[in-house]
Amino acid sequence: MNLKDKVVIITGASSGIGRATALKLAQDGAKVVISARRKEKLEELKKEISDKGGTALVVEADVTKRDDIKNLVKQTKDTFGVCDVLVNNAGIMPLSYMKNMHVDEWLKMVDVNINGVLYCLAEVLPDMVERKSGHIINISSVAGREVMAGSAVYSATKFAVRALSDGLRKELSPGHNIRITCIEPGAVETELTESITDEELMDDFKNKMGDLDFLDSDDIAKAIYYAVTQGDNVHVNELQIRPVSQG
Repeated sequence: MNLKDKVVIITGASSGIGRATALKLAQDGAKVVISARRKEKLEELKKEISDKGGTALVVEADVTKRDDIKNLVKQTKDTFGVCDVLVNNAGIMPLSYMKNMHVDEWLKMVDVNINGVLYCLAEVLPDMVERKSGHIINISSVAGREVMAGSAVYSATKFAVRALSDGLRKELSPGHNIRITCIEPGAVETELTESITDEELMDDFKNKMGDLDFLDSDDIAKAIYYAVTQGDNVHVNELQIRPVSQG
């Protein structure tokens, strides 16, 4: 698939995997719609993309607000006419031990990591189904397959993303030509760990993960690029990417 002039919506694009993906796809000619809550970060990213000859549209949005997502897709269609690829990347990871009762953080994870994905799907799928064309990239995690102490709720949300991806693929790929790819990163150097407020867990997390050579966001962006640039008859269902040191 040639990415030139393909329109790609990327949520959570202000940093980390989303930012790296926007840069990677724009470099290959995609028109990227970059979305997140931090507009100033998005504007900086847009300038970087534009300076390299790429095309980017900034749309400030909170994935937990359905009206924001409606506006995101509307602005995309008003500007470019269509959404060819959706990268459902926005997510949070405030890990905590269940016994420490960080209930508000549990609910926030469900809202961002599950509801945010559903809101985006609800806005892009009708057109993709009508056109019989489109690609959904859902960012899950190794934690969507393996649960550790302290990751129960986060893992539950990422198991949900993987289940959604599997169900979407079985429903929409054979008859509607819509490709669904679930990306499952391992340990990546991003801002995700900055949301951890459980001090007991954070101490244990640092001890457990301290020897790992974390991946860069670019490593995951390359995996997304691989998935979206395959031929029309190739469907990359799942990609799991870990640092060698993570095993």
